[in-house]
Amino acid sequence: MITTLAALSKEEMKKTIAKRIAKEFKENDIVTLGIGLPTEAANYVPESKNIIFQSENGILGLGKDQQGPNFDTKIVNAGGTFVKTTKGACFYDSQTAFTIMRGGHIDAVVLGALQADEEGSIASWQIPGKFIPGIGGSMDLIVGSKKVIVAMTHTSKDEIKIVKKCTFPLTAYKEADMIITERCVFQVNNDGLLLTEINPLFSLDDIKNSTLANYKISSELKDMTKE
Repeated sequence: MITTLAALSKEEMKKTIAKRIAKEFKENDIVTLGIGLPTEAANYVPESKNIIFQSENGILGLGKDQQGPNFDTKIVNAGGTFVKTTKGACFYDSQTAFTIMRGGHIDAVVLGALQADEEGSIASWQIPGKFIPGIGGSMDLIVGSKKVIVAMTHTSKDEIKIVKKCTFPLTAYKEADMIITERCVFQVNNDGLLLTEINPLFSLDDIKNSTLANYKISSELKDMTKE
């Protein structure tokens, strides 16, 4: 195993995380992907699999990113990226979008985070002392979704992001079901974190040295990059 923590470029990290996220979706799931890295997961869902993506700015039936020179600039996701729609897609206002999000109609939500902790709490909206444009719909999505997946790089500028207890303002308390990074996958259980998968580019020592939270290691530890 490679023990250097500079084994992946930023693009490789994002691709690794997005591909692993895509494996979590079940046939006919309604899924919301948060702004940024999580939205890339839609690009790795097989065409044969029927996943209905919802965007909090009012789209049900979100497709993959638009490619090529001729974008339809009228169709964008919540992050402002030009996207396609699938057959039967519909558009609606913010009130309807938040009714769907808050009403328990979302099977899974994937969100980035600044921190996640061993209790499954998530901090994703504010770094103390820094300007923020707004909270957004993360709180509604997390509380209203049946499954909550945190997708983020394992560290940021040498700061460890999986911690014993979040120190940034919370988005949600004890709501995460899963944490996916470019290095590994944690399941969040009632008794804490369980390391279930690891990227073979990293060793168990790499995970230990870049994680502040306590966790257990599954007896059936798997390769997270395996198709």
